[in-house]
Amino acid sequence: MRSLPNVLSLSRLALAVLFVPAGHGARIVLICLAGATDFLDGWLARRTHSTTRWGALVDPIADRLFVLVAIVMYVLNGELSVGEMLLLLPRDIATALAFVIARAVPSLRALEFKARFPGKVVTVFQLVTLLAVAIGVRPLSPLIAVVALASIVAIVDYTRVLWEAK
Repeated sequence: MRSLPNVLSLSRLALAVLFVPAGHGARIVLICLAGATDFLDGWLARRTHSTTRWGALVDPIADRLFVLVAIVMYVLNGELSVGEMLLLLPRDIATALAFVIARAVPSLRALEFKARFPGKVVTVFQLVTLLAVAIGVRPLSPLIAVVALASIVAIVDYTRVLWEAK
């Protein structure tokens, strides 16, 4: 738990809390820090051979929570619509449901959840979109469409892996 990769993952929870009161300039920094810590935690864990089951669980939770908090704040501030929010979050909702299902189905309980490339791509596109909102890029619809399409690919990929595991 106290390994540097796990601390970096957990730092995104603090970044999510700081995002709530932050102004536009600070939000740009927080989004960049979230992206940097997301890259570094995995890279360090692999490089130092310190990957853990705990880290594999905390990392995606921290990612999802940071993205969720940021998107909700943008919706509350009128910078994103509820429809845009729903297009930015399908992968997150689907993976959360898949995790619950995998824990409920006895034959899937032993399945180890691992980050997959399509899911990582979605996270990168989500962070880029959040950064675009923070700096005032318009229109956002092309970025939101890319996130939605990448989410579909990730959902299909995760579903295939779960289906093959059962």
